[in-house]
Amino acid sequence: MYRLFFNVNGAAFISPMSNKILKQVEKLTSIGISLSKERNLAKLLELIMIGAKQITYADGGTLYLVKGKQLKFEIMRTDSLDFAMGGTTGNPITLAPIPLFDAEGNANLKNISAYAAVTGKTANIADAYAAHGFDFQGTKLYDQQNNYRSQSFLTVPMRNHEDEIIGVLQLINAQDPKTEKLTAFSIRDQKLAESLASQAAIAITNFQLISDLRELLENFIKIIAQAIDEKSPYTGGHCRRVPEIAMMLADAINDQDHGPFKATKFSEQELYELNIAALLHDCGKITTPVHVVDKATKLETIFDRIELIAERVETLKKEVEIKLLNTRLNSEDPELIKQAETQYHSAIKQLEQDFEFICKANKGSEYMGDDAVEKIQQIARHSWYDSKGQQRFLLTQEEIDNLCIRKGTLTDAERSIVNHHIVMTQQMLGALRFPNHLKNVPEIAGNHHERMDGKGYPNGLQGNQLSVQARMMCIADVFEALTAADRPYKKAMQLSTAIKILGNMKQESHIDPDIFDVFVSEKVYLKYAKRFLKDEQIDEVDIKNIPGFSGLKN
Repeated sequence: MYRLFFNVNGAAFISPMSNKILKQVEKLTSIGISLSKERNLAKLLELIMIGAKQITYADGGTLYLVKGKQLKFEIMRTDSLDFAMGGTTGNPITLAPIPLFDAEGNANLKNISAYAAVTGKTANIADAYAAHGFDFQGTKLYDQQNNYRSQSFLTVPMRNHEDEIIGVLQLINAQDPKTEKLTAFSIRDQKLAESLASQAAIAITNFQLISDLRELLENFIKIIAQAIDEKSPYTGGHCRRVPEIAMMLADAINDQDHGPFKATKFSEQELYELNIAALLHDCGKITTPVHVVDKATKLETIFDRIELIAERVETLKKEVEIKLLNTRLNSEDPELIKQAETQYHSAIKQLEQDFEFICKANKGSEYMGDDAVEKIQQIARHSWYDSKGQQRFLLTQEEIDNLCIRKGTLTDAERSIVNHHIVMTQQMLGALRFPNHLKNVPEIAGNHHERMDGKGYPNGLQGNQLSVQARMMCIADVFEALTAADRPYKKAMQLSTAIKILGNMKQESHIDPDIFDVFVSEKVYLKYAKRFLKDEQIDEVDIKNIPGFSGLKN
């Protein structure tokens, strides 16, 4: 390796590069490559500190980051004392931050590290004990307590691409690589350290930028969840709990050492991607009308229309009462009056029974068979007269359609509206340009209503067309919905009942059979239940009686 030089006359000549310089350049290059790859801040700061010490042959050093108007200690190392604090060492630095300005706003130029941060200038001190202009009392006290001699100091500001000072790199006690004697930091050492400090500042800024963007994305997701929560406290709880199940299931799969998932190991990045997808899996519900999402009874829209029917029933009762009173006023025949009174009591009783049946049907908690549907249609034929003298029936056709819902509280049209949320989820997430490490979020989040047999929605995908994470989401979504205790349209389900339903869904090719087996065998359901279910929901689960479950395959 050679270097190009110019003599006093301007003539160029080539000189071989010393082994020391070659090693320093190679090390600087290697550090620069490492800095661009590191994604852990503590490790990144350690790389900077260790690399700076190596290329300058320094015995010790300290790395500070600017926090407001202070310098915060991040890394401290002294090789000869076997001393290391901060970073990944597990030894926290308890020293107070160094102020950059005093109470009056004057720059702290007495402290050498504060000086570098405030002025943006490098301070290269050959001997701290002989230096003027800086206060080294703290250094001298440290030396006295540790039987050490701090001599040469190289304090370099860390300036990023926006010309901001984000930290300070301080190196202590340069050593001659051959004799190991203490020496001053050379101009070449200073230039190398300044070059590294510049690279380090950019690496730290990039890391902080990535962290800020990540935090922005997570806060944006939380805002969406909060918006759904404000719109519906029931679905809001669902959006927060499904990720918990998904992550528990992912951990269980990662722990598998046999069976179909023994080779499946989700990386930290993939786990983060899954969590983001789980948080966003129902973001499309932000477009779903509240009266459909929260429909607690069959007649509910903006309000429960059962009250309107109650008023009509009262009107019918009044009409029956008026008919009885007219008979009493216009007839002197005791038998006719008695017959009218009997008819009155019979009609009132029938109306009350019919209204009671309507109230029961309105709840949607019981299956409506053919007889029940026919009875609703009969009850609907009760007629009454409005204030304009027009004849009206007790129930409108739309009310009949709602009360005759066979199961649950939603009509087919309303169920389509609810199901449309997944289409909106796919459209919303598909419109976002996710970074590469989150590129699978739309697929994972958008396919949690698909089925293994291809009978799901919205795209009718089969199990082999879905990622493992998407199939995990299917189970997490269903299990949370089954066990949720905050839904207005159903009672909180017992844990054993929910597991049996999932077992039936496995047999019906609704959910992934292998993932369900992990869910049961690793007791993911119980881990979740202990954290999120009410005590009265957590009953004994007899694994032997779970439909379709026979243990993990080898």
